[in-house]
Amino acid sequence: MQGLAAASLLLSTGARQADAAPTSVPAPAVLRGTEFDLVVEEQAINLTGATRMATTINGTFPAPTLVWREGDTVTIRVTNRLREDTSIHWHGIILPFEMDGVPGLSFQGIAPGTTFTYQFTVQQSGTYWYHSHSGDQKVTGMYGALIIEPRDGEHIQADRDYVVQLSDWSDTSMLKVFRTLKQQSDVYNTRKPTFAEFLRDVRATGLEAAVAERAMWQQMRMNPTDLADVSGAVLQFLLNGNTPAQPWTGLFTPGERVRLRFINAAGNSLYDVRIPGVTMTLVQADGIDVQPVSFEEFRFGPGETYDVIVEPTHDVCTIFAQSIDRSGYACGFLATTAGLRAAVPEPDPVQWLQMGDMMGTMDHGAHGGQSASAAVDHSAHLAPASPLAVPSAQVRHASNEFGPGVDMRVDMPRTSLDDPGVGLRNNGRRVLTPLDVRSLRGPFETRAPEREIELHLTGNMERYTWSIDGLAFGDSSPVHMRAGERVRVILHNDTMMSHPMHLHGMWSDLETPQGEFLTRRHTVLIHPAQRISFLTTPNDLGRWAWHCHIMFHMDAGMFREVVVTA
Repeated sequence: MQGLAAASLLLSTGARQADAAPTSVPAPAVLRGTEFDLVVEEQAINLTGATRMATTINGTFPAPTLVWREGDTVTIRVTNRLREDTSIHWHGIILPFEMDGVPGLSFQGIAPGTTFTYQFTVQQSGTYWYHSHSGDQKVTGMYGALIIEPRDGEHIQADRDYVVQLSDWSDTSMLKVFRTLKQQSDVYNTRKPTFAEFLRDVRATGLEAAVAERAMWQQMRMNPTDLADVSGAVLQFLLNGNTPAQPWTGLFTPGERVRLRFINAAGNSLYDVRIPGVTMTLVQADGIDVQPVSFEEFRFGPGETYDVIVEPTHDVCTIFAQSIDRSGYACGFLATTAGLRAAVPEPDPVQWLQMGDMMGTMDHGAHGGQSASAAVDHSAHLAPASPLAVPSAQVRHASNEFGPGVDMRVDMPRTSLDDPGVGLRNNGRRVLTPLDVRSLRGPFETRAPEREIELHLTGNMERYTWSIDGLAFGDSSPVHMRAGERVRVILHNDTMMSHPMHLHGMWSDLETPQGEFLTRRHTVLIHPAQRISFLTTPNDLGRWAWHCHIMFHMDAGMFREVVVTA
């Protein structure tokens, strides 16, 4: 199915070299109302000194910001002027499945030269976004912000309101990048351990300990700095479509409350975001109001959104978003006057993955490797209760989770909702964690789950294959749910990579290991060797997508269909 798995990527042409001279691509327009006409086409763009073709909507890069109102019925006519099919998925929006915009599931896609009309009633408010679900069109510019105003008026008070959309861009064709990863999965890792670092460790811990640590990683055929598949070696990190060389600036007046709507629209990049010298207060996560919590830094993966309030006290401050592997950054400024610049920090040093990140037996026995062990006793944290009152702590590996497509398994996972993640621990800053993010209004539904579904996120790093329960999308069967049933989903990460999992068409009510509701999300970021759970209630019949929002993980197989029936 085009747009769903690797086949869609192979049909795409990537960041195509332009035949024409570069043109000036304007910044996104802001479109309000209930009727919208969007035109998708190719346009020459020059971000880095090389001219390439971007996929634009209405001629802007990124796409226009759409402003809707909760309760309104919106009509969006999308005309395709590309030479290939296109689509638009309304990320996080609850709507009929025919309007979800996933080719091969909810519709056939929008053929060249045709117009497709999306129409549905808006049932929510907050910050969301939209993007193509066809080939590589999203990473070549086909993404935009979506702001939905509450029916009864905005209750989050702010004097200024800005979208801060983070993304990534490559002058290299995405097809070529994907092929390169299949040949050597760590080729873009520019932070591999060096001999100089080995000598440093020898001085710090002694020769025997330093050698033993390297030997452990070699025996497991893993790399302790393998934090991102695609790095700054081939990516340019963008903020509102701007490179650090030509940064975006948002103006403010001293004393104002500024709302920043952070959207991670990247194809492959997790970002760690901070504004040096400025405290951020979280007010929304994935469009849902949360209890205000203050912090200095947060991590978010592709698909997630975070709304924060800041009150800058200096004339200019830097919005700094470094990639998780520290290979580069996006940046912009908040300033009282156009043209003011503040210092831009250097990326933090790379922190190695530790066995604590694995938190369990890395089972390589089927492939001739060795295992390393570390145990977490979940039973100590679980109060006696009925079987479905709390998430199951017993690991249940699927029978498919063995073989050449899976190179590791986690038998004793961690939950660690209070862990900010590798690279953010003990950095001297107050870092937001999933445990800090709690819904303002409490549980949206109090029913206990009727059943539990456990799925394992799996892969083989060397082969660069990704899957769920050891099965790539093309080999898998759909997950079946009944409309109206309350379901608990357990996602268990058997890999050493982070996966932002996005479930279309329904909410994911994240919970603690004790079954305590935290907040409602549409994208759940799961770290290496982590086991998390959420509750969901499917209400809309149809065929829905469920996938990792890292582009190449999805295209390589970490994708499932969910079928909701009456």
